[in-house]
Amino acid sequence: MKPDTALIHHDYQPPGDFASPQIAVHKASSVFFPDVKAMRERNWLDKTGYTYGLHGTPTTFTLEERICQLEGAKHCVLLPSGLAALAQVNLALLKTGDHILIPDNAYGPLKTLAECELQQWGISHDYYNPMDPSSLADRVQSNTRLVWLEAPGSVTLEFPDLPALVNVCRDKAVLTALDNTWGAGVAFQPFDFMLHTSNDHRGVDVCVHALTKYPSGGGDVLMGSVTTCRDDLARSLKLSHMRLGFGVAGNDAELVLRSLPSMSLRYKTQDDTCRQLAAWCLHQTAFAQVLHPAIVGSPGHAHWCDLCVGGVAADAKVHSGGAAASLLSLRFDPAITPAQVDVFCNALKLFKLGFSWAGPISLVVPYDLTKMRQNAPSDLLQGGFVRLAIGLESAEDLIADLAQALQAMP
Repeated sequence: MKPDTALIHHDYQPPGDFASPQIAVHKASSVFFPDVKAMRERNWLDKTGYTYGLHGTPTTFTLEERICQLEGAKHCVLLPSGLAALAQVNLALLKTGDHILIPDNAYGPLKTLAECELQQWGISHDYYNPMDPSSLADRVQSNTRLVWLEAPGSVTLEFPDLPALVNVCRDKAVLTALDNTWGAGVAFQPFDFMLHTSNDHRGVDVCVHALTKYPSGGGDVLMGSVTTCRDDLARSLKLSHMRLGFGVAGNDAELVLRSLPSMSLRYKTQDDTCRQLAAWCLHQTAFAQVLHPAIVGSPGHAHWCDLCVGGVAADAKVHSGGAAASLLSLRFDPAITPAQVDVFCNALKLFKLGFSWAGPISLVVPYDLTKMRQNAPSDLLQGGFVRLAIGLESAEDLIADLAQALQAMP
């Protein structure tokens, strides 16, 4: 055998009993088979074998199973981003002529996807008020196939009565899909939160998770997941996933796997810091409204208590129990102009202007809610609006940063 061929077809195989804290990173397009029989019989759908890198490696299979463990699911597929995961659910479960319902306070790109691509493909949509289950019930049509849920809502953080919304869908035989990036499998279990039911399905049908956020935690990975406990939906999701050619890189999967063991610790730390900032913001006259599910009086606070704290009432203005993530939204007094809000954002030093959240660095984004919401309460649209995403800095330093930025406003 010539040296160049020998370098490629070297017969050395390292011993297989290597064990360490982190799983090996397996990267492949081609996967070798021992014989034709194995090539014809292997099945990637049930993870009993490998056929092609796009359909799974030991690294991605392991990450899928750990995400299932996190969310209490049975099946998982990985996507290149959280938005791709949202798109995957729509593409796998819908067809021309179907109708979907989306909460008015949903993640903006999901709404845009419905208004553009899905609409062009003959899939119609309507928006409902997630804080009023009757609003959802009134909008379900004979061709409604899927209802999207978020808890809490994107940006404005209203926490819905999730069990009531799911019950509406169950009564009308409509599938439910939850964007659970905020809860992350820590605040509540998406497939097991409906206590007063006699069937085996005690949560939503499908769960989407932007692994970009808490599971990664570093602000350096884009990835999403779709999970379910239903075998029939899993098959549809996996086959669509395969046909569309979705896949994630082995090195990205490695980074998420490395971060998962510390996820609960990071979630709690950022949650604790966020509540300290929320308590401080409640005393600042510049803010007309402080939105955070753990704040008594924040929209849906009682629903958050029921789902994430077991119904235990707060002993202070900011509840100390349960889990409530690291997002905090602030509505400025209407007397403060949009230009002044921009000055506030630009004056922040520790908070960086940037999208996403759950990374180590705190972020701020100003929003114009009048361009985002169809049926928002009128008072919510009065005054400038910013969302804070709390990182791993100390609460004392972040509060000082907010204070100096408020002072900087003319």
